[in-house]
Amino acid sequence: MRKKNQKIIKGYVIGIDGGGTKTEVALADLSVRILKIAKAESASPRNVGIKKAVENIVEAIKKVKGVKKIDSIFIGLPAVEEEYKSKKEIIKKEILKRLKDFKGKLMIGSDQLVAFRSGTDKKDGIVLISGTGCVCHGWQEKKEAKTSGWGWLADEGSGFWTGQKGFQAVLKELDSRGSKTLITKILFKEWKIKNKNDLLNKVYLNFSIRQISLISKLVDKAADKRDKIAKDIMIEAGKELAQSAITVIKKLNFQNEKFSIVLVGGMFDSKTVSYFFKREVKKIAKKTQFLRSKVEPVIGAVKLAIEQLTINKEQ
Repeated sequence: MRKKNQKIIKGYVIGIDGGGTKTEVALADLSVRILKIAKAESASPRNVGIKKAVENIVEAIKKVKGVKKIDSIFIGLPAVEEEYKSKKEIIKKEILKRLKDFKGKLMIGSDQLVAFRSGTDKKDGIVLISGTGCVCHGWQEKKEAKTSGWGWLADEGSGFWTGQKGFQAVLKELDSRGSKTLITKILFKEWKIKNKNDLLNKVYLNFSIRQISLISKLVDKAADKRDKIAKDIMIEAGKELAQSAITVIKKLNFQNEKFSIVLVGGMFDSKTVSYFFKREVKKIAKKTQFLRSKVEPVIGAVKLAIEQLTINKEQ
């Protein structure tokens, strides 16, 4: 982490990865040694609004802060470089208003940058996140490009999109509009339900984006057991994610370059999704290196918090 011509100020930092369904926060020293880690509810302005997002961020900070003097905080948030870009300063001011004893540096950036830096220390490359939602973002010197990240009504290849496809396949079987699929048997067993009315009550009475997203894991389980409908859904998910990545690759002219794509999120736990995603990407960018981050995305936020305290020292 420490570079030859840089001097690091001593102290403690906090990194925050604000997600659509949960927020993860880590307290660390400047060697990226994690001292404490905690979770809070969603900090996505898109999902819960600015007021609630700020409350959850402050709650997360208080869970790890303790009595230590914090020199830097980096907060990665969804949609903060999209429709909430003009609200970044408002969000920052509201957070600082509630952290009256905090005198350090506070920066708000994209959760995409946080995820990217969790997998690499390089500044150029691509991150593809596919969990509940999905987004692809790339950097090449001063150029940036992004695809997807439109929220759960779109985000093809995400956990929600895949779970919804699986749910629809179950309903088609129950209606006799579609072929039988192992997804139905697995879903009924997992959710401990006996009939279609139980299923509808489970989904619609307490509708949850995360619950639908988790169906994707059951679809993948059925795909591993060679269920054709499930396999087709997972293949399509892999190809949709590849299309997002390929679009960014072309925008940044990475086709003939050696570069990395950092893969983040549960959808890449699927062998089917990973295989077809990589196969499609390699067709247009043969030198691509695929990286699965070995740490949680919040570590990327810790790295970025430390960088705020880095002073370039002239030799």
